[in-house]
Amino acid sequence: MNQRSTALDPAPDSCDSPRDSVAPTSRTNGLEVAAAVRSGSRKAADIAQEANVGVASGDGPVNAFITLTPEWAEAAAARVDEAVAAGAEVGPLAGVTIALKDNLCTRKVRTTCASRILGSWEPPYSATVVERVLAAGALPVGKANLDEFAMGSSTEHSAFGPTRNPHDLNRVPGGSSGGSAAAVAAGFATVALGSDTGGSVRQPAALCGIVGAKPTYGGVSRYGLVAFASSLDQVGCFAASVADAALVLDVIAGHDPLDTTSLPEPWAAVAPGLDAGVTGLRVGLVDELLVEGVAEDVRSAVMAAADWLRKCGATVESVSVPALAYGMSAYYLIATAEASSNLARFDGVRFGLRVKGASAEEMMINTRTAGFGDEVKRRIMLGTFALSAGYYDAYYGKAQKVRTLITEGFAEAYRRFDVLLSPTSPTTAFRLGERLDDPLTMYLSDICTVPSNLAGHPAISVPFGADGGGLPIGVQVLAPGRGDVLMFRVARTLEQASAG
Repeated sequence: MNQRSTALDPAPDSCDSPRDSVAPTSRTNGLEVAAAVRSGSRKAADIAQEANVGVASGDGPVNAFITLTPEWAEAAAARVDEAVAAGAEVGPLAGVTIALKDNLCTRKVRTTCASRILGSWEPPYSATVVERVLAAGALPVGKANLDEFAMGSSTEHSAFGPTRNPHDLNRVPGGSSGGSAAAVAAGFATVALGSDTGGSVRQPAALCGIVGAKPTYGGVSRYGLVAFASSLDQVGCFAASVADAALVLDVIAGHDPLDTTSLPEPWAAVAPGLDAGVTGLRVGLVDELLVEGVAEDVRSAVMAAADWLRKCGATVESVSVPALAYGMSAYYLIATAEASSNLARFDGVRFGLRVKGASAEEMMINTRTAGFGDEVKRRIMLGTFALSAGYYDAYYGKAQKVRTLITEGFAEAYRRFDVLLSPTSPTTAFRLGERLDDPLTMYLSDICTVPSNLAGHPAISVPFGADGGGLPIGVQVLAPGRGDVLMFRVARTLEQASAG
């Protein structure tokens, strides 16, 4: 595989390119590509070659990828073309290029989690979702950049340098799946996979002007996803359209016996019902997610989205879920506590970086000191404190009680409404470096997205207009557990507003 950086040398902090934007005016349609490949009118090999050239020549100023995988894409393309030539059945993603977030294990392909501690690690197996997209005919063009161990909201916390927003190279793409979002937004890949622990698919999708979906917890296998916070983590997808997002989600979803949190029942495909419309649906506009701090342009976009849904036949009313006011506090206790536990395995003994020391204890200290970045260390320390003797009940225990209140509050809201509506991010893309020295402000980037993770519910971000500076705005549709089909229907209707 072509590893862009064989050493852990970050990309430069400044962009030498005179361009201030690399976002394409139009993006590849995955459904059309797959249909063309299946019919034989296009060769997957040609698509792979074009994509590899485009990524290699265009990604420099964006830094969406940590590892480029041209040989992998070409080998996958050859298998697809051979199957088409033989008249065999090929998958729904035949010839569709895909970016894989670099916390998804890929067999014999470097998987770093954007961390020095895993800088050259090659897993012995692939994540279930990776196996499924490959079996469906997708062409993997590279492993996408992210905030280290998926801890961040800007993709600035990476040992390989920050990713930049293709719409404005001076701004962040969001995080932690910023590399995946930027890859799709820039046209380097048709679709992408990411992980969403507190909004890490939806928030960067909003900031990059694309679709980002997080399914019901347990709907998609987490096997092979390097864990951040196991009760919150979920694999999600990015695409330029709701239909392409549905295509990817239907491929990766479904029961996996290798994941003990995988839902046992068959996955209800979301793609067939996309165009069923919203006539008669009840939509709740969440008061607590339109609080002070939400930019006026973003607020206006959400209200315009509500008006569009009314025009399309839905009933839209305000709804209050009071417990959401405590969502951020609960999330950052639960997430950091679980991160503290999950990251204990990176000790310099079993795999990854090892920094020598006079004793085993000193070696572990040296390894973790050198291997983890500042943000990861901050969260490990917060989580260790929350789990420590004498503080567990006061912090972690109370956070879990708040989580229950949030889940119950959502249940009450869904007795009145079919889906809920809110901003995805309180602001559009902010400038690189603007929030690095203010962790609290950075954390508040996820204020609208963390509630769905705490409840285990699906949510999707759909592009809906732009702010005064032309930066994309995302509107979020939230649904109850196993409400993915209905959520995608509403998302498709919102998408039609911009199409019309």
